[in-house]
Amino acid sequence: MPDTLSQAVQRLNSQLPLKDRHDRLSEPLKALHREVIKSLVMHARPLTRSEVAALVGEGEVDAAIARLGKDDLVVLSKDQRQIVGAYPVTSEATPHEVHVNGQILYAMCALDALAVSPMYEVPVEIRSRCRVSGDTVCITQDGMRIMEARPPTVRVGVRWQMPSGDHAAHSMCMEMVFLRDDATAAAWHGGDLDHHSVFTLDEAIPFGARFFKPLLA
Repeated sequence: MPDTLSQAVQRLNSQLPLKDRHDRLSEPLKALHREVIKSLVMHARPLTRSEVAALVGEGEVDAAIARLGKDDLVVLSKDQRQIVGAYPVTSEATPHEVHVNGQILYAMCALDALAVSPMYEVPVEIRSRCRVSGDTVCITQDGMRIMEARPPTVRVGVRWQMPSGDHAAHSMCMEMVFLRDDATAAAWHGGDLDHHSVFTLDEAIPFGARFFKPLLA
């Protein structure tokens, strides 16, 4: 589905332009953004303030965190002083557990969960639930390859909408979900294919990878 995939990536970039926002940062802030994502994936935790200081300078910590938060490249704590997440992953509990390097972190949405493994070429296990039925979804993934999916018919549904509030993580990401099978997906979108898209895992993985991997370049 090359054309459909390109259109989906373009559509998501128009609603959540992470790469464009990243490219407008200074070099120290670009490096900080990349290291925040890497720390979350590899160590299941955000960078500490002292680690942020080592990248941007002791006197620039608050300004750096505020800039990434203002651009919605990261999700901040309630006091706005700590980074708690950076698309595609977060330390905040979500329905999408990602098991990597013997630790547990969380993805912002179903599409994000599938992007983690190809971003860093690390094996992961994703544990989530079908948005409609509540059935358990379990996916073992190594890079671009699905090693096992239960159920094997699982789909990824995207309800297209602009972010609202301070963070897409708390709005539009909530509507990118796992669905048990095609019949469940049809019940979920109700025929409204202008505002909904459904992807197989073989389609969703390259979709997520093409959206997120440019952030690491």
